[in-house]
Amino acid sequence: MGNYGFLAIAIACEVVATSLLKSTQGFSRLWPSLAVGLGYVLSFYFLSLTLRTIPTGVAYAIWSGAGIVLVSGIAWVFLHQKLDAAALIGMGLILAGVLVINLFSKTAGH
Repeated sequence: MGNYGFLAIAIACEVVATSLLKSTQGFSRLWPSLAVGLGYVLSFYFLSLTLRTIPTGVAYAIWSGAGIVLVSGIAWVFLHQKLDAAALIGMGLILAGVLVINLFSKTAGH
């Protein structure tokens, strides 16, 4: 598996863990808390694997940007949280930034 595959797994694990945070009820529920902990450990492990060839700043920008957009989308769909125009525009700019890094940056490790 390539380093961008590891980055995709890291993003997925972080998104699942963050999406489950509310269900831990302040880490007072065992199983959701363990799932969150495992998700974050796996996320950082796979993120660390990407750093073999992808610069830290680029990997982190992609990881955090994609995470913000995905967690916001999950919260909107499953938790019925509101996203106003400013939030949607901001997420669009985050996505645009991730695309610019991947398509045009010479440091992205292609």
